[in-house]
Amino acid sequence: MRPSDVIGRKVKLKKRGDAWWGLSPFKEEKTPSFSVSDRRGTYHCFATQKHGNIFDFLMEVERLTFPEAVERLAKEAGVELPQNDPGERERQARKSGLVEACEAAAKFYEDMLRRAPGRAGAEYLKTRGVTEEQIKAFRLGYAPDAGRALKDHLINKGFTEDVLLDAGLIARPEEGGGAYDRFRHRVMFPILGGRDEVIAFGGRALDPEARAKYLNSPETALFHKSDVLYNYGTARGAAAALKKPLIVCEGYMDVIALCGAGFENAVAPLGTALTEHQLALLWRQSDEPLLCFDGDKAGIGAAHRSLERALPMLKPGKSLSYVFLPDGLDPDDVVRRGGAAAFQKALDAALPFAEVLWRREIETRPLDTPERRAALKSGLRDLVQSIADKDVRRAYGEDVARRLDEAFAPPRRDEGAQRRPRADGRRPAGKKGAWQEPPARLSALLRQRGGPSSWGREATLVLAALNHPALIERQEQAFLDLSLENDDLDGLLKAILSAILAGPALDREGLKGHLQSSGAAKPLERVLGDETLNRQSFLRPEAELDEVEKGWSDALRHHLIATQARRAMSESAAQSFTSGEEVWKAAVIHREELINANAGEEKPADADVTSREFEDRLERMRTSVGAKRRSR
Repeated sequence: MRPSDVIGRKVKLKKRGDAWWGLSPFKEEKTPSFSVSDRRGTYHCFATQKHGNIFDFLMEVERLTFPEAVERLAKEAGVELPQNDPGERERQARKSGLVEACEAAAKFYEDMLRRAPGRAGAEYLKTRGVTEEQIKAFRLGYAPDAGRALKDHLINKGFTEDVLLDAGLIARPEEGGGAYDRFRHRVMFPILGGRDEVIAFGGRALDPEARAKYLNSPETALFHKSDVLYNYGTARGAAAALKKPLIVCEGYMDVIALCGAGFENAVAPLGTALTEHQLALLWRQSDEPLLCFDGDKAGIGAAHRSLERALPMLKPGKSLSYVFLPDGLDPDDVVRRGGAAAFQKALDAALPFAEVLWRREIETRPLDTPERRAALKSGLRDLVQSIADKDVRRAYGEDVARRLDEAFAPPRRDEGAQRRPRADGRRPAGKKGAWQEPPARLSALLRQRGGPSSWGREATLVLAALNHPALIERQEQAFLDLSLENDDLDGLLKAILSAILAGPALDREGLKGHLQSSGAAKPLERVLGDETLNRQSFLRPEAELDEVEKGWSDALRHHLIATQARRAMSESAAQSFTSGEEVWKAAVIHREELINANAGEEKPADADVTSREFEDRLERMRTSVGAKRRSR
């Protein structure tokens, strides 16, 4: 079998010299750049640089596994693959017998649909808008109401009762007696396997009093319900040709309706929630399959269950998107009412996996108390931890941290303010009107004493978390509420919190290793290399956690006081110090700043000088205010 024969079924090829040429199946183009050489047995795409043999082509274009590609080509070439294991040969022979029985049953059901007994089935399909072309394409049929019609037909064809039992086509009553047809008075939907052979059936009851509206074949040597998707073989080929993801809907009729509307990339699980194996089938063809659910309570519940199943299996680039239809409508309803355009509109509004997960967590529980919000954070942390892939787990930790910050962090100052310089000299920076702090100016005394600048205070809070990640668990709410003025430090803190959220077991070295490979490497290096910070005992890596927590709490209190001082001083400056009361408040806060600058250290030798300078400054401020008042 020549490569041009196999590839020519998917790509229109023209002979040019020693090679065949056509448009790339991997990329849209107007000038042929795809070459097939029968002599070398290979293809090469100059547009994408993809290269391989006919097995590679089938695996790439039709998303077959290697064994499936080998079996496909062997079957087309009429070659029987060798079976070295005698037991395997026997198993394959048995399966072949079951496949033959299922194929014969499918033909029987198809014939019955066109005969008098199948009139009820044909009428049902007509009322559902199923065309004759679709009936043929999906090999739809009818199982007669007679108890042994299929059994008698197949036994007359030479099949044994044991084979029919093993194929799930007939059943024996528990109380004993003769075997009877498993499917009776139902519209029949053949279920195909990986080689497009019939391996099982689904039946839709026509009797409104039937105990089960839909009935599937039992588990057999051919059929494992959790491993199969209805219409998968056709859909994966269509998805590859259309360059679109698979669409997962609920049932057989949804798939048929969507295919009739042009969405031939539709599949369905067989009456159960998606399993791990079915998810693997979906991801083999599509990076982000679209899961389509009814918009009612049951549909949303099914979507939420799929989140739990898929979350541990997420891989880089492999996820799911969710399509929620109007309440009470399934894909078949949407297509019949609004046509393909209505369903495409629903697909265009698909939500990503992370968004649906977040909505589930915040919309299914009250969040009106601190304890309930803490439960939300704890639950999200557990969900993130369930992701097996470390890169995806880290990315979800960052995403959850951002969402929590946006949802519950206290509002930042001056949000929504006009983007003009403020009275304190700060100017807006960034798209959301965040304010950029001017370079800090320390008093002469603080410069002499090495007191903390604005950057130093905030870096102290960050370094404590860096050297002691366990502190974050003890002070989680305080960390989440913490707002830093320095953009680099604020970004570093967010990176730390998201890393810990994704991996609570991270130690100091693991946390630093993660941050060094992220965008926070530069501020991390500056914080770790600051000599002033490293002189503080509670920030050292060897410090006890209780000591760290006490020092951090003191630093946080100082940070909040200093922040309030800046606000008060800014407001006082804007009012030209017209209020003696505000002067006094600003002065008291400034004194606190001077005293707390050395919190946790021994009392400095020049503490009295600090007090004297405070008194001198206060007197000068009072004198200045008095002079301004007299001048008025």
